[in-house]
Amino acid sequence: MKNVIELKDLTKDYGNGRGIFDISLNIAEGEMVGFAGTNGSGKTTTIRHIMGFVKPTSGAAYVYGKEAWKHSSEFVRKIGYVPGEIAFPDFATGTAFLKSRAEYLGVRDMSYAEKLIERLQLDPSASLKRMSKGMKQKTAIVAALIGDPEILLLDEPTTGLDPLMRSAFIDIIKEEHARGKTIFMSSHMFEELEATCDRVALIANGRIADIVSLDEIRHPARREYKIEFKSPEDYNRFKGLGYEIVRDQPQYSQVTVSIGSNDLNNLFSDLTAFDIRFISEVKYNLDTYFRKRLNKNLEKETEEYVQ
Repeated sequence: MKNVIELKDLTKDYGNGRGIFDISLNIAEGEMVGFAGTNGSGKTTTIRHIMGFVKPTSGAAYVYGKEAWKHSSEFVRKIGYVPGEIAFPDFATGTAFLKSRAEYLGVRDMSYAEKLIERLQLDPSASLKRMSKGMKQKTAIVAALIGDPEILLLDEPTTGLDPLMRSAFIDIIKEEHARGKTIFMSSHMFEELEATCDRVALIANGRIADIVSLDEIRHPARREYKIEFKSPEDYNRFKGLGYEIVRDQPQYSQVTVSIGSNDLNNLFSDLTAFDIRFISEVKYNLDTYFRKRLNKNLEKETEEYVQ
């Protein structure tokens, strides 16, 4: 599949360590890629480069093979964009703004927009200036989707939405993805990215720290199980079997073991010889993966500094 978005050594240096540095990432046609990171990590700066709003210090962002800073006018109508900071034009109501957006994009059939308005429980007749943060966010989402764009760039799109509306938005984005849209969505909420994306890139201190496929998260090569034994004797005897123990809590006669899927049957077979209080699988998710990855990177940097 061809790449729709390409970031090649994209750098915007604001000085004093602020900005983004050597960002390289490709997003294929029809792929949904998440962009995770804390506030100030560089998510918005990266997305604004893709939109062609910011001139890079070095490197470049490309959309359909065209350099964004110089040629964004050639592809911007194909992008549905939800900005991180919403600032609407001077329209009296949400309805007026959405109609203007539709006219700009040449949209005559408003039926899809009306469905989105209903699903998001949006009242577009309200004054744009007096809308709550959540209502503004819903209006921006409808505006981004109204023209059936090929690409969606979504910068923290669920900010201000309550849990019910966040769930409705996730369903909408899943449907857009299933229709073949190319989607790049930033979020600091790992569960949103885990529920929707094919891959997720983690940005920290302006640099890509890691990129992971969600298949790897949903079907890990190794899993962790917490086991608590009824007696210290059984706890100590189990430890002698040689399983990889990643957490040991002798005060509870409890261990957490890491095990490959091929060895799982052996573990349960061995456990039949012990009195067990409980066994439970430790949930493995995107948050767990990235925390471990960042800790490993920190340990590596510390080792290199000491050497």
